Amino acid sequence: MLTELRYYTRMARGYWQFLRAPLLADPLGALRRQLENRAAIFLDLARRAIFAQPDSPYHQMLGLAGCGWEDLAGAVSKNGLEPTLEALRRGGVYLTHDEFKATQPIIRSGRHIPSTETSFANPLVGGFFEYRSSGSRSRGTRVRHATEYLMYRAVHSRLLAEEFSLAGRPLVSLSPALPAGYGFIVNTLAARMGRRVAGWFPPGGSWRATGHYRALTGGMILAARLGGVKAPFPHFLPAQDFAPVARCLARCRAAGVPAVLSGPLSPAVRVAAAARDLGLDIRGTLFFALGETITDAKRDLVESTGAEIYSWYGIGELGTVGHGCRQMKTGNCVHVYRDVVAAINWRRPAPLSETEVDSLLLTTLLPFSPLVLINAEMDDAGVVEPATCACRLREAGFIEQIRDLGSFGKLTGHGMTLVGTNLVELLERALPARLGGGPGDYQLVEHEGEAQTQLTLRVSPRVGVTSAKRAEACFYEEVRKLYGGALSSRTWRHAGAVRAVIAEPLATASGKVLPLHLMRSAQRL
Repeated sequence: MLTELRYYTRMARGYWQFLRAPLLADPLGALRRQLENRAAIFLDLARRAIFAQPDSPYHQMLGLAGCGWEDLAGAVSKNGLEPTLEALRRGGVYLTHDEFKATQPIIRSGRHIPSTETSFANPLVGGFFEYRSSGSRSRGTRVRHATEYLMYRAVHSRLLAEEFSLAGRPLVSLSPALPAGYGFIVNTLAARMGRRVAGWFPPGGSWRATGHYRALTGGMILAARLGGVKAPFPHFLPAQDFAPVARCLARCRAAGVPAVLSGPLSPAVRVAAAARDLGLDIRGTLFFALGETITDAKRDLVESTGAEIYSWYGIGELGTVGHGCRQMKTGNCVHVYRDVVAAINWRRPAPLSETEVDSLLLTTLLPFSPLVLINAEMDDAGVVEPATCACRLREAGFIEQIRDLGSFGKLTGHGMTLVGTNLVELLERALPARLGGGPGDYQLVEHEGEAQTQLTLRVSPRVGVTSAKRAEACFYEEVRKLYGGALSSRTWRHAGAVRAVIAEPLATASGKVLPLHLMRSAQRL
């Protein structure tokens, strides 16, 4: 309780600093300066945050690779940033997602490189607005966002406003409320930039389970309003009900200005399905969706309402990595925010599957980024290539794109991220301990539902469980034990995203039974 009180006290303090910080006077000028000096900024960040920090895992990795400061600077000057990062990856300077999450040790050249929760935090910045990622039975990845970092989001907001002609369009947000913190930033920054937030709709939950979060959320929004910022109060959604959001979009359409709906993909598609089923007019609405692959079925459903949908690629620890432009109307494609990250590919076998993927390795470039990462893998795949479209984003300097974007090693449904290795532990140890059976008797299958990404828990008849509902309840109880799992469990329950069945686990084409059958990997099996 005391730890949680300290956590929310720091968050409230950070939120208050964010409210009082001045908006960027020239967002596009800040973007231009960052892009023009990205290689020099990377080198300065590496010099001060890695080479001057002997305890940094990257300091040791670079040493084992025989790369000193002068070597790095010379390589970037001669070959460019991305080719140098590719050479570093071949030399062992990278992080797998499990190494980043500390679920596996970092071992290079036979040496174990120690790392802790704070090993990759940027030592050059502070910040009180703290974010802890989900997906681990540990405390999760702690990230403290400096006010300068939070304010920089205005750069991309301004550019998207130009690309999509957003002037006058209200925002409707599906971002979660506490214990997640980014909903405050997304909606409050929009309000501070003069946009009307027509509605903030987090997934609900019982007052008994979420009443203290609702009270804290309301208190922080009230503080913003007392400070002169018209931040929106959240309207918590009833279980399995996305109609309130659809009606809000229809009201915006009826008023003559279709809205922008921003949030995780599956809930967004459920909103479109609700509008279709209720006969509501949401034509012209723009859907900016993140967290999952926009499949053809999901795109068709959204577009059947007269709305448009575009990809938004974000990672909790890194913020927004890329966004689709107006011309990216097929597939799952985004422009890389080259001011924030450098992105390269690593063709390698995917964990928990039998396929190879173009894994994405990301390097942070903002001097006030909360983390300092070189070639960090986030269990996401996609092909990095030149962007050829004629759009405002490319004109501003976002000349690369990632196509066929998707996750291969973690569940990302409904905006909730759980790491595959932790789910394997749940399926092979936690559930057998409670219900019987052993490894191979439980499998979680991710697949395309009618209007959302669906998860099916398959329980082998050999276990002897006769009630699928009991298995489903046990699964939710075990998910809650993951750090951040309470929010994942509540979000999935709200959407009815998990269903248990008594059936043998699925086998791959070669006969293997994998504990996780992820949608992206399964498409290639």
